Amino acid sequence: MKKVYVLSQNIFSPLGTTAKENFDALCKNESGVQVYHDQQKSAVPFCAALFNAPVFQSRNEAFTLFEEILTASIEDAVALAGIDTRAADTVLVLSSTKGNISMLEQQPVTDALKQEIGLTASAQKIARHFGFQHPPVIVSHACISGTLAIITAKRLLDAGKFKTVVVAGADVITRFILSGFQSFQAVSDELCRPFDAGRKGINLGEGAATLVLSTDAAVNMEPVLISGGGVSNDANHISGPSRTGEELFMAIDRALKEAGVPAAAIDFISAHGTATLYNDDMESRAMNLAGLQEVPVNSLKGYYGHTLGAAGLLEAVISIESLRNNTIIPTRGFEVPGTVMPLNVCRELIKKPLHACLKTTSGFGGCNAAIIIEKKFNSFKV
Repeated sequence: MKKVYVLSQNIFSPLGTTAKENFDALCKNESGVQVYHDQQKSAVPFCAALFNAPVFQSRNEAFTLFEEILTASIEDAVALAGIDTRAADTVLVLSSTKGNISMLEQQPVTDALKQEIGLTASAQKIARHFGFQHPPVIVSHACISGTLAIITAKRLLDAGKFKTVVVAGADVITRFILSGFQSFQAVSDELCRPFDAGRKGINLGEGAATLVLSTDAAVNMEPVLISGGGVSNDANHISGPSRTGEELFMAIDRALKEAGVPAAAIDFISAHGTATLYNDDMESRAMNLAGLQEVPVNSLKGYYGHTLGAAGLLEAVISIESLRNNTIIPTRGFEVPGTVMPLNVCRELIKKPLHACLKTTSGFGGCNAAIIIEKKFNSFKV
């Protein structure tokens, strides 16, 4: 198994257009979530983190908003990495849950629209824009899409298929998407409160994120590696997660074993933390099964909302920034512990030496994914 290094990263969100801008905003406790009174998206007020139009001074007419934020994120990450996207040993992996679904709300459904709306069309358009020589790999697996895209990239690199993989993910919020979550009565009418006793549900969010991964380490920075990944499915319910947490624990355990890292080596956990009753309880059970209940855990949903197919990537980027800056971001909105099993939820900014992070995500259909992110040499490595 090869070492998979992070060459660069980006977040393009309502909080900033670079990873540093986003991380600095979180350190200042700034949130992109606000109350919207937008009749085009919802008949009732809702909380979300959305881009303020216009997002760009100069729009590319060939791209939708979804494609534009993806392109902007990839451009920054590729420039930072200094890679040639036209190289024969480089490929694009794209993650999203909904892509251009908003086009269904804007025009009549025709055969041409059906072709344009598919993720394949967007992925090919973006791949051509950057000159990738290989067909893009598409990952669309509910809310674990971003994390699963990272694992997919790692597998491609482990297998020696490529030397460099650009992993990018994005989603934008439409009336269709918002109404779907509202139909589940899963949307909070106030700032979401992950793991809190008074949590009411999710806030949604828009954003894009990119990681450039390679089997070659960057020469000008402290090495950060994606060292392990695991995936599972609990098959409990179309929208409700496992009631035991055993299946997320399976994904965590697989990620730890692949990385060769014991639970004692994990310095903090970037959880899915949607602020829904069942997800947060399920995660608390899984963390206890993994023996991680004392490890500091955070959720970033109070800053970004739930960015769907971008969430795993976006939150992995913040985890990398946390490792490099030896800083754990607190869980915005959390006040009173409220999960069925105890968790050490971060309430304030923590500054301490950090070496390893666990990132988890879960989604509709019972899917779960976990990755291990490491900085430098880990003394717990086996």
